[in-house]
Amino acid sequence: MDSIKIQQLAQHIQARRAGKGVRESAREVGVSPATLSRVENGNIPDLETFGKICHWLQEDPAIYLGMRPAGQSTPTARVHFKKGAAIKQDSAKALSEMIVLAQQAFLEEELEG
Repeated sequence: MDSIKIQQLAQHIQARRAGKGVRESAREVGVSPATLSRVENGNIPDLETFGKICHWLQEDPAIYLGMRPAGQSTPTARVHFKKGAAIKQDSAKALSEMIVLAQQAFLEEELEG
């Protein structure tokens, strides 16, 4: 879980607690107050705790793991040339590869952001 966005998770926990005590919040999550406090202070939780916290936050764990949330389809790029004779097949293939690479770069930026 090295790539987990732990600071983002910690911020969401603090926002959700919003003045609520750590004991009350921990009880809602189903973990000990010490465990919730450790995660809130930037320590990486074990998998079970991570799942409980995400459930409590009502958030998809994928957002903290740098993955696309479930149910969100990957947009696909399509290229259609109206005139088949207007461009050589090799040029069309090179353009389509460039568009796909640009799309992948945008998706990676989106996941990092």
